[in-house]
Amino acid sequence: MKVFIGVIVFIIIISTACSLDNGLALTPPMGWLSWERFMCNVDCDHDPENCISERLYKDMADRIAHDGFKELGYEYINIDDCWMAKLRNAEGQLVADPKRFPSGIKALADYVHSKGLKLGIYQDCGILTCAGYPGSAFHFEIDAQTFADWGVDMLKLDGCYALPMLMDSIYPRMTKALNKTERPIVFSCEWPDYQRGVGQHQTRQ
Repeated sequence: MKVFIGVIVFIIIISTACSLDNGLALTPPMGWLSWERFMCNVDCDHDPENCISERLYKDMADRIAHDGFKELGYEYINIDDCWMAKLRNAEGQLVADPKRFPSGIKALADYVHSKGLKLGIYQDCGILTCAGYPGSAFHFEIDAQTFADWGVDMLKLDGCYALPMLMDSIYPRMTKALNKTERPIVFSCEWPDYQRGVGQHQTRQ
């Protein structure tokens, strides 16, 4: 990249007393998340080195793997919003934008894994993501299985286009869907933040 302002972040998963004893997130997962620097830049025609694309995440995987970060414990390459096509396929599955991710997410996950790293992905529990792409509402099980089939290792589930008062029941649905896949996927949820934002306390964990 001609201009690189890397943002290495701690991705902190809030655990509770009733969390699964599945070996995941025993320490705070650490890695790189694209949003703070690249946000929803999808203009690959005019800004190919900084747009949300498989090229960006492969480049970051190379940097984390070879610049000493992996040895310090940074292991996740996390995709944020704007990676999807605007419509699901005929089977109701999410698909990556074919122009910006021509090889697909499964191939990207394989690449990240080949570097000894893990791949995270973004979704929303509402009808849309924060940037207006298809959300997981009414598709929790199919989305969870899609992520598992792709080899995803972490899911960040946002809360735009969902009512905070319903999140006590919405987020556990994705938890169950992820567990059903039997793939170990760290679940990073935005549930408490949205409820705190409207003055609501989380009532069920």
